[in-house]
Amino acid sequence: MRTYLERLEESARQTGNCACMGLDPQWDVLPYRTGHIREDIGQFFTELLGEMATRGLVPAAFKPNLGYYSVLDAPREGSFEGSLALADLLARLEKLFPSIPVILDAKRGDIARSSQNYASEAFDVWRCDAVTVSPYMGGDSVKPFLEGLQGTKGMYVLNRTSNPGARDLQGLTVADNMVEFITDHDFYPLHSAVARKIAAWAAEQEGTGAVVGATSLQELAEIASFYSSRRVPLLIPGVGSQGASAKATMQVLREARYPLELARINSSSALTHPWKKAPAPKNWLEQCLANVSGLLRETAL
Repeated sequence: MRTYLERLEESARQTGNCACMGLDPQWDVLPYRTGHIREDIGQFFTELLGEMATRGLVPAAFKPNLGYYSVLDAPREGSFEGSLALADLLARLEKLFPSIPVILDAKRGDIARSSQNYASEAFDVWRCDAVTVSPYMGGDSVKPFLEGLQGTKGMYVLNRTSNPGARDLQGLTVADNMVEFITDHDFYPLHSAVARKIAAWAAEQEGTGAVVGATSLQELAEIASFYSSRRVPLLIPGVGSQGASAKATMQVLREARYPLELARINSSSALTHPWKKAPAPKNWLEQCLANVSGLLRETAL
């Protein structure tokens, strides 16, 4: 059975890119609004993904964010339309793009037994290939995910995220003398310590990766250089609506000598609803396909 890193390398070779497509439906702006959530989301992705497959527009990974689906459930009324829409989507991806990894963006992390449940949720319940994980409760919180990888699955630990508030905690100054890629060893940002921890987890279990945003290129350059020889896969959000550039990100990775086949540069809303507000334009499908094509071109290996 192929390892997760082998699947990343294989899908990059097959597609010729290192792009990741976020699949985060905002029901209120979709072109289909019949009032039936599952049907509307299903119809949207049937058309978009079907046309992508027909035209050979295939990214090297897909990434649905769990929150965009679970928020559409109404469990106390016995309705799980959002979760069922996600289940439909995963089945559709498996049929159309069977060799492309699917990353469940759930950002889980809790005490050991809870983390064990969350790991099972991602790998056994949703049957995804990888999951995003928060490291800030420490090693015992991450360990159940490590154990769940078993070489064939992947996890991406939040390292230096792409949102504006990332500096509030991830940029806090801490002291140590063990971080290899900081010139001043007296003080350095917290995300550097997290990177060192992620590298240790990756040495323990292959398939451990890091989430590092494209919105801060200097920090991306430092972290990518640190990971370049350690075979730590990178999930890089921030391209598109958050303002980062795929071209600039690729240049940073190349200069850092990071293995591009292990990177996945993600764009989400710019690919699935670039019009932002309802009503969706009549040419919505062509807008989406043009943006997908642009991302694949800019992330070509």
